[in-house]
Amino acid sequence: MGSETSYADDTGAYARDTDYISTRITRGDDEWPVEAGRYRLAAARACPWANRALIARRLYGLDDVISLALAGPTHGEESWTFDLDPGERDPVLDIHLLREAYEARDADAGSGVTVPAIVDVPSGKVVTNDFHQITLDLGQEWAEHHRPGAHDLFPSELRDEILEVADANYRDVNNAVYEAGFATDAGAYREAYDRLFSRLDELEEQLTDRRFLVGETITEADVRLWPTLVRFDAVYHNHFKCNRNKLSEMPALWGYARDLFQTPGFGDTIDFPQIKEHYYGVHRQLNPSGIVPIGPETTGWTTAHDRDQLGGRPFGDGSPPGEVAADEAPDEGANPYWPR
Repeated sequence: MGSETSYADDTGAYARDTDYISTRITRGDDEWPVEAGRYRLAAARACPWANRALIARRLYGLDDVISLALAGPTHGEESWTFDLDPGERDPVLDIHLLREAYEARDADAGSGVTVPAIVDVPSGKVVTNDFHQITLDLGQEWAEHHRPGAHDLFPSELRDEILEVADANYRDVNNAVYEAGFATDAGAYREAYDRLFSRLDELEEQLTDRRFLVGETITEADVRLWPTLVRFDAVYHNHFKCNRNKLSEMPALWGYARDLFQTPGFGDTIDFPQIKEHYYGVHRQLNPSGIVPIGPETTGWTTAHDRDQLGGRPFGDGSPPGEVAADEAPDEGANPYWPR
C-alpha cells in the first residue's frame, strides 16, 4: 500500500482509503489486453498487500510473463521509491518514484501511490492498483500463460466460500491490525483489538483439525491471510499494539503459518529486515525515533510443523513452483528459509 498515514477519522478510528484504480487487464481487452512481456508488477517486500501478488505470481509461474519492479522498504509521503536498483531507478520503467507511473496515467488514484501496481511498460502508465482484483486476475485472466502444473487458487466450486472467508479475514485480521495500530481513540483501538483476537481465536479452532482455510488445497483465502500472519510477531504484536499474545503462542495458527512459510512461493517472498525497516522507519507517528528493533528471532519459522498429518495436498494435482530467479531472490539472511 502507500505510506499508511491516511489515518484516523474524527472519531479516532482508522479509515483506510479504498478508492483504487479499478481498471483490469483481461483477455481480449482493446486497451489493456493480457500480453506476455507487456506489463511490470511494482511491489515491495515490506508490504503485505503486495506480498499477495508476489505469492500469486510465483505460484502461477508468471515470473517470465510479468516482470517485477521492487521498491525499497522506506519512502516519503508521496511515493514508493526504486532505491534498491543501480542509480535508484527501475531499470525497465526508468523511473525513480512509482508516482511517475501514476502521473503518466493521469489517473484519479484516491488511495494514493500504492503497491502492488501493474504498470504498462510501453507507455509507462500504471494500469491498476486494485490489490483485491489483481491476484484473482493473475489466476483467471492469465491462465493461458501459467506454468505447467500450476494449481488453481480460486476453483469455481469453492469461490463463494473462499470469498466469504477472505472477506471476514480482511475485515477482522488483515485490516484490523491497522485499525488497532493507527487508532487515536482508546475505544476504537479496543474495538479493533477485540475483533482481531476474536477472529484469530476462531481461526485457531478451525485450523486445529484442518490444514488449509478452504478445501484440501492452498487457495486464494490462504494467500490473502498469510502475509498478515508472517508479519505478526515481527511488527503487529509490538508496533501496532496487538499484544494479547504472539502468533507463535497459538499452536494451530503458528503451525499453519510455518507450513506455508516452508512451501515454495511463500517463504521465498519474505524479507524480515525490510518488513521491520518499513513499519518502524516509516510510521514515525508511532515510532518517532525510527529505531528498528533487532528481534524477534526468526529461526522458528523453519522448525517442523507436522501439518501434513492433517492431510490435504498443498497443490492438489499440480506441483510447486520452481526455484526463484536469482535476480528476484531475497537477500541472503533476509529470512531463515533463504537460501535453501
